[in-house]
Amino acid sequence: MIDVLVVDDDFRVAEINAKYVGKVPGFRVAARAHSAAQALTTVQRGGMDLVLLDHYLPDRTGLELVHRMREQGIGTDVIMITAAGDVATVQQAMRLGALHYLVKPFTFAALRTRLESYAALRRTVDRVGGRGVTGQEQVDRIFGALRTAPAPASPGLPSGHSEPTTDLICGVLHRADQPLSAHEVAARTGLSRSTAQRYLRHLEQAGRLRLSLKYGDTGRPEHRYAWVAP
Repeated sequence: MIDVLVVDDDFRVAEINAKYVGKVPGFRVAARAHSAAQALTTVQRGGMDLVLLDHYLPDRTGLELVHRMREQGIGTDVIMITAAGDVATVQQAMRLGALHYLVKPFTFAALRTRLESYAALRRTVDRVGGRGVTGQEQVDRIFGALRTAPAPASPGLPSGHSEPTTDLICGVLHRADQPLSAHEVAARTGLSRSTAQRYLRHLEQAGRLRLSLKYGDTGRPEHRYAWVAP
């Protein structure tokens, strides 16, 4: 499990974000903080893998907190979740090593996509780290794990299909290191298998996915889908 610290000065927003995190498989909220001082004390104790961090805190900004963490040698990963959308703040967040930057208001699908890309990064680092980084291909794999799939264009979406759900499925397949079945996509997205199948069929017909068949003992082929780079 990936232990998450949710930091937001608004108790209600912190609770909503915590519920969102709890709905993503592999993640759990280990603590909440409503000020930079509380957050710093929490990460100093250790045990936190990831901080979901608001920028506007009552005692100091979120980026000031990240700067203080790095000064103290605390390397806990950070994803910014904030209403601060100015370029200067975004650039500073990048320079301090924030892995993602999510602007409020956001959807659950948007947060889930970023959490899943973070989990993919950790898996990739574990795989590569076990044998040491040996070349550009491994480095590209690590950096590529954090990329989120671009949102699909709205024209062409059939009736009953939504952009957030399409984006969620595209993100899962974009980060997968092998083709996935409808059952696997449903498990990773929290959707029903029938819903996942419906979206996968449309995305394959639109040329965004590549369909392959896997034959098992039963003789009935399993449909598997892979991301097609634009």
